[in-house]
Amino acid sequence: MRKIFIYDTTLRDGAQFEGISFTVQDKLRICEKLDSLGIDFIEGGWPGANPKESEFFEVASKQLKLKRSKLVAFGSTRRVDSKVAKDAIVNALLKAGTEYVTIFGKTWDLHVKEVLRTSEKENLKMISDTVSFLSGKGRNVIYDAEHFFDGYENNPVYAVETLKAAFDAGAETLVLCDTNGGTLTGRVYEIVEEVKGKIHAPLGIHTHNDAEMAVANSIAAVEAGCVQVQGTFNGYGERCGNANLVSIVPALRFKLGYDCLSDLALMEFTEASKYIAETANMKHHDSQPYVGSSAFAHKAGVHINAMMKDPRSYEHMDPSKTGNKRRILISELSGRSSIVKKAGEMGIMMDQGSPEAMKILNQVQDMEKEGYQFELAEASLMLLMKRASSFSQTFFSIDDLRVIVEKRFGGNIVSEATVKVRVGDVERHTVSMGDGPVHAMDQALRKSLVDYYPHLKKMHLSDFRVRVLDERSGTAAKVRVLIQSQDEQDSWWTVGVSENIIEASWKAILDSIEYKLLKDMPAGKDKKASKQKNTSGRAR
Repeated sequence: MRKIFIYDTTLRDGAQFEGISFTVQDKLRICEKLDSLGIDFIEGGWPGANPKESEFFEVASKQLKLKRSKLVAFGSTRRVDSKVAKDAIVNALLKAGTEYVTIFGKTWDLHVKEVLRTSEKENLKMISDTVSFLSGKGRNVIYDAEHFFDGYENNPVYAVETLKAAFDAGAETLVLCDTNGGTLTGRVYEIVEEVKGKIHAPLGIHTHNDAEMAVANSIAAVEAGCVQVQGTFNGYGERCGNANLVSIVPALRFKLGYDCLSDLALMEFTEASKYIAETANMKHHDSQPYVGSSAFAHKAGVHINAMMKDPRSYEHMDPSKTGNKRRILISELSGRSSIVKKAGEMGIMMDQGSPEAMKILNQVQDMEKEGYQFELAEASLMLLMKRASSFSQTFFSIDDLRVIVEKRFGGNIVSEATVKVRVGDVERHTVSMGDGPVHAMDQALRKSLVDYYPHLKKMHLSDFRVRVLDERSGTAAKVRVLIQSQDEQDSWWTVGVSENIIEASWKAILDSIEYKLLKDMPAGKDKKASKQKNTSGRAR
């Protein structure tokens, strides 16, 4: 089983992704996460490029205790017509104090002539001088051949000469870079094979995703003989991003059988991917292969029916291998198999031929026709299923709701909600102010209920989304409101639909509160019946 070394450049190349700006502490935390996975190399950044990069390496040398990964400092070859020993970039690499350094040099003669404005001979000397100097100072040097594939297409003889200059000077790995991200997969494979016949050195691959080929190109390069893969977590990187290690590593391990990361490490991939997205302050993409929440989500009834018989029928691998899980989505496309499967996941047992299953399916189809959507709002879906089956517990009922939004003279717009809530035979009349009408309604309802259900203090609304369902209807259009709530342990989504945004929000809030009360009930208590009817109230 051939060993493939994984080289992460999230902290350098990934930081060039639009919207990302890592702090020093962010970078330290990500290093620790990558180390826990056993990533071979972590490129920490470009020391000397700015004060924050230099600070990171200074802090890392004192605080970062990596157990399995090697921290790498990144930089370029010396400047044109300068002395390598006096070059600021090269000396910053030494000052970083890392065992490994990566330098990039020009491979494409276009860049040599038009960007560096120097000769091909001087460029070769820049490469050899820099690698030789760093090797002589005890550093292990990885050489990134920038724009290698474009350079090879334009002038293959010179492109290979640049590799030989680096290898002869002491570079231990030569990395072929598709810097512009435009090379197609078949050509990547062919060029790597050709290079292997011309220079006998360990090769690596570094690809960008401008033609959406980065993952495929990286895998093809490994199949052609590369032993190191460079990329970023979640594919972060400049322009369209870099090769996504979250997709590459499982493919290498599970599809091709290469020795890269351990099976235990890969079981942490979903959590690590989300952790890095959160640290980068980026949304985790639901559709991301292997680790996205939609990667193993099934919606069509035919698919789900087959899945219940054999998961291999519609899944290319076991989701648990990357720490993910299978999800059954309920929509108007669902069949009774989907309903029964999803109900079972929620602890509601029913047979495929039961009247409850058909009732739920009909309700879902009718409600989705009205604009509801339960794929994200699984808390509302669970309540729908409970109400259609044996569940009859009622926690509270609403007698009245009033919401006022007022612009006060000389002041700000204020929102006020008044609710009349009945718990058993007791009626509570509560008024609450809020930052907006949704906040005011949520505050008023929980204020009315907290004496009876104290654990409501530990929940709050964390996200609010509105979707206009038919823009052609203008202000009379229906809206769908999704609300995310969370407590100390969980978060959940609920949904409401109406022509009135206040009423749609109120429906979602009611479901959110009821779901919280239901999930906090002791096991077995949700079977107790109550004659009291739960009504949603009216928005006025």
